Amino acid sequence: MSKPFAQELKQLRRQHQLILNAVGEGVYGLDLDGNVTFINPAAAKMIDWPVTELVGKSMHTVLHHSHVDGSPYPREDCPIYAALKDGSTHRVISDVFWRKDGTSFPVEYISTPMKDEDGTLIGAVVTFQDISQRRWAEKILEQANEDLEQKIQERTQKLQRANQQLRELSEMRSRFITMVCHEFRNPLNNITLSVSSLKRYDTHLSLAEKAGYLSSINANVERMTQIIDDILVIGRIEAKVLEVNRTKVDVVAFCRRLLEEGEFIRQSDPIKLICPSHSIITELDERLLYSILGNLLANAIRYTHASGAITLSLRKWKQILIIKVQDEGIGIALKDRKYLFEPFHRGCNTSNIPGTGLGLSIVKQFVDLLGGNIHVSSRINKGTTFTVRLPMFNNSKNNISASTS
Repeated sequence: MSKPFAQELKQLRRQHQLILNAVGEGVYGLDLDGNVTFINPAAAKMIDWPVTELVGKSMHTVLHHSHVDGSPYPREDCPIYAALKDGSTHRVISDVFWRKDGTSFPVEYISTPMKDEDGTLIGAVVTFQDISQRRWAEKILEQANEDLEQKIQERTQKLQRANQQLRELSEMRSRFITMVCHEFRNPLNNITLSVSSLKRYDTHLSLAEKAGYLSSINANVERMTQIIDDILVIGRIEAKVLEVNRTKVDVVAFCRRLLEEGEFIRQSDPIKLICPSHSIITELDERLLYSILGNLLANAIRYTHASGAITLSLRKWKQILIIKVQDEGIGIALKDRKYLFEPFHRGCNTSNIPGTGLGLSIVKQFVDLLGGNIHVSSRINKGTTFTVRLPMFNNSKNNISASTS
């Protein structure tokens, strides 16, 4: 070999070495036995081995000996060494290489067969790169996508709930309009009829007959006034402007007075008051208590035949007042239980009986305001029992969470 040619070859090898050293990716060569013939500084740095210690070593043993879970990676299964067998290029986009200290890092690599001028396979060249930063970015992007998906789902659920509330509001408004039209029409018709009769037959009516017509007018006005009062109460509750004013109340005496009022007097079978105590002193809001008992008793009377029994029971247990209103009325259908305390809802078996569907809603919300709960049990055509539990004192430790069943 001439001196100029040898010098030129040396310079060419030097240029190749400089190129390998300048490449940011890891590059190393293998002979047919799978041992390292050369390795660039980038590869040695990534696996934390000195270049001088790697030449001649089995590269599989150095950096590809195990899977990501730590299980052994047989050399015969390694795509890198497959290039030495079949002479084909093998690319893997997700794998791990191992450092000298036993830690691993994610990589992608290409194993390319290396041939001489005659096309004879003499080894392979492996190019790899650390894809930790890419994996980190992918995880960040994946997390961002998951967060976005979660936010979309939450927003969708909120919109669905809002739509459901709008539908319920629309249904409630429809029930309200229907109820008002129905409940106001009958009293107004009765008033109109009474006024017309008084005008037309004024000179022919006795004082008793006139008094009867006036009494009918007064009763119908009171009925409409009660409907308006109930609607206003519901509005005050929803606006959260209704205050609870507790005072000392003897509930037994309170109930006796209540049952002496005209609307709760039954001629054929009076409402029976049952209480083991002569007196039960509590701290309650009389207005709310009156509305709770009044609505429950009014319902019992409305939906019970004249011959059916109605009882009002009182007792105390620890610091809890237990009130039961029991009747032998038409009962409540099972399918109506879920909506029993919703405004304007009326049972499927009450269509021929006057009512607004507001009473039980007011009862439930007043019971909640007093820190109690209400329970109902019922059988069709056998009767219904409402059980109300209220803390007897404002500072009672036995306050009950509001619930129904």
